[in-house]
Amino acid sequence: MPVSQEKIKELTAEFGADPQDTGKTEVQIAILSTHISDLTEHLKVHKKDHHSRRGLLCMVGKRRRLLDYLAKSDIERYRDILKKLNLRR
Repeated sequence: MPVSQEKIKELTAEFGADPQDTGKTEVQIAILSTHISDLTEHLKVHKKDHHSRRGLLCMVGKRRRLLDYLAKSDIERYRDILKKLNLRR
């Protein structure tokens, strides 16, 4: 279920300035979004997996907090990440 290292490297190269900079806010949001979509597909099949559902809710909350931080610090980067990831706000 975890996001593979190759996928993390792809996302880091796409959203980060440096290919090894996984700490950038946009990269963290992209990795969380990928993990959230994978976990959502898992929960469609396994409806009674409440432990994974709780983890999903925690990840969605963490992504929301990162998006709020990005909106406060740099609104243009916030709008760009919403467009690139097709997130609604």
